[in-house]
Amino acid sequence: MKRVSIFGATGSIGQNTIDLIARAPDDYHVVALSGGRNVAQLAEDAIKLRAEVAVTAYAECLPDLRAALAGTGIEVAAGEAALTEAAARPADWVMSAIVGAAGLAPGLVALQQGAALALANKESMVCAGPLIMETARAHGGAVLPVDSEHSAVFQALVGERIEDVERIIITASGGAFRDWPLEQLAQATPEQAATHPNWDMGQRITIDSASMFNKALELIETHEFFQIDPAKIEAVVHPESLIHALVGFRDGALMAHVGPNDMRHAIGYALHYPERRALPVERLDLVAIGQLTFRAPDEIRWPALRLAREVMAAGGLAGAVFNAAKEQALDAFIDRRIGFLQMAEVVETVLDRLSAHAGNMNAVISLDNVRQADHLARVTADDYMRNG
Repeated sequence: MKRVSIFGATGSIGQNTIDLIARAPDDYHVVALSGGRNVAQLAEDAIKLRAEVAVTAYAECLPDLRAALAGTGIEVAAGEAALTEAAARPADWVMSAIVGAAGLAPGLVALQQGAALALANKESMVCAGPLIMETARAHGGAVLPVDSEHSAVFQALVGERIEDVERIIITASGGAFRDWPLEQLAQATPEQAATHPNWDMGQRITIDSASMFNKALELIETHEFFQIDPAKIEAVVHPESLIHALVGFRDGALMAHVGPNDMRHAIGYALHYPERRALPVERLDLVAIGQLTFRAPDEIRWPALRLAREVMAAGGLAGAVFNAAKEQALDAFIDRRIGFLQMAEVVETVLDRLSAHAGNMNAVISLDNVRQADHLARVTADDYMRNG
């Protein structure tokens, strides 16, 4: 029986993970589930999966969680320290699906226990890729990608040598605004940005898809995870979202991973790795699909892609700064304090201001230094949005 924990259980990735585990309950022992403010969902899933412990990230939600699980024998806890304690519990496989930089510390703790970390939290690799991979090596853990694009690359590389890779192509749907006239983007609302043409995801990641900040993070993650030269990493707009990534080799071969718009494929591949088991996902009808289309991304429409390349070139803690500034800008857009196009402006300004002080970017990538860079970037972003 495989011992599993799910951090970010109430989000879309967590719920899809729970769907797969609940289909084969005798195969899994659920150690820990964590969530945010959706206490009712967290408690329901903890009971259904007979989890050892349920943790909410917010201390003020603890009384509600405790009441919902009263009499079940399931432990309850709240806050950052509780997440760390839950991640330290022995588990064979841990889903890291907490959104944002908050997912880094629990992921590192899980790796320190030698677990296989199924990484849906791309921010961890963007902020601290070398630290994540070194921690896995040092403790006998493993990092398994769960983003559909990186899972696709991972699968295409089975049996291949990374030195034979000539290029990696990450696909992007283009999000809600891929066909909007450029002059209309300044008036885009959070509600419009949160409507994805293909995927059913949470609000924040859907808006990130519209701005291509999600794809920018994925370009950086590709570089960090596969240790591939940034010059060999490409992005291409693929409106159908059926080809998730392509890997090109030195002999000219191009291997594409094709699959439905269903995150249970990438989750299931990581859950069962190195086996490949049957999954409850749609089987594609290529004749019905008819054609697949591609277009080059417009970096005027999506400046986040250019910023990602600048971050990869800078290295060090630039990824942590980039991610933190992006999160602050996204919060401001959702709150209608800035416009859609201003998000990239905020991120670029923060990168420029902090790069002027080399110590902000060039420090050793440790958890403390990542947290310090994250804090400094958020303060700088907020100051710029208030004062210019």
